[in-house]
Parts: sequence; C-alpha cells; structure tokens
Amino acid sequence: MLDFPEWLTANQVPAPLDPLLHDWLFVDKGSLTRRLTALAEGAFSVTPLQQGWQRLRDDECTALGVATGSQGWVREVYLCGHRQPWVFARSVAARQALEDSSLDLQHLGSRSLGELLFSDRAFARGPLEARHYPAAWLPEEARQDGLWARRSCFSQGSLDVLVAEIFLPALWRAARIDQ
Repeated sequence: MLDFPEWLTANQVPAPLDPLLHDWLFVDKGSLTRRLTALAEGAFSVTPLQQGWQRLRDDECTALGVATGSQGWVREVYLCGHRQPWVFARSVAARQALEDSSLDLQHLGSRSLGELLFSDRAFARGPLEARHYPAAWLPEEARQDGLWARRSCFSQGSLDVLVAEIFLPALWRAARIDQ
C-alpha cells in the first residue's frame, strides 16, 4: 500500500489509484451526503460525536490561512448507512471568520453540514485533497491505520469551512471496493 502522509490533490498523487477509490476521493465532487443516501437506499443518518470551540490542528490552520494554534469551531460526526458508521467527518472553521458570518454551525444537530453547504450557492468548493488519515486523529472506536480521507474547503466571503471525510471500512464493503 502506498503511504500518503500529506494532503495531496489528484495531480500530486504519485501513482495511479484503483479507479473506484479515485472516484470516491477525487472525481465525484458532488455532495457526499447525497451519494451515501443513494448507496444506503435512503437509510442515511448523521450521528453527532462532538462540537465546540477548540484549538485547530496545524494542518487545519494552514488550510484555513490562520495562525498556528488558532481557535475554531470543530464538529465531528459519523455519516451512517443503515445505522452503521461509513464515514467519520470533521468540519472546522476559524473562530473570528465564523463569528463574523451568518452561518450557524452550533445548531445543526443530526443534519448534514455537507447538505447545507451544497444547498447554499454562496459557498464555493475548493479542490479536493486526499491522504491516509492518522489513526490518532480518529475517534477511539474507529482507530485504524491507513484509512483514506479527503478534504476540501468551502468558502463564502471571508468564511472558510474545511470539511474532512474519512472513509471507514464499512463504506468500502457497502460500495464493494477492495481496500
């Protein structure tokens, strides 16, 4: 297995990926919520894990263009098919930019942030990047080395919302992709 320790765009990936994996990581730029809902034949749900103000990771600060150690809103959820976690999602926004915006992330509950971002035409999506997600960054019950992740930044004026989606083994089984 190739190791991807950094976030890379599709043209930076050094070797060809399995075409189905490449599709999930880079080709399908639409709403992952919609794709998961279709795969689950409507049996899709969002399970909130945690949300609140936290210190952002260094890679998140870099992606958002804020100082290392900055505070931001962090939301972590499982995107589930048939009540089974398929994707771990972590969304972050810098504190000042979020407070200056009209976006209310605090009251999303079990609604999909992705669906909100895709339904608001004021948000523009940046390029998709992928990597193997560090096991230490995952919830304890999902910790595993070598899981694929993708992320992109959604921008509206001065607000950037960085959304990372980590694909769990149950998704690959449901999509019938060998990992």
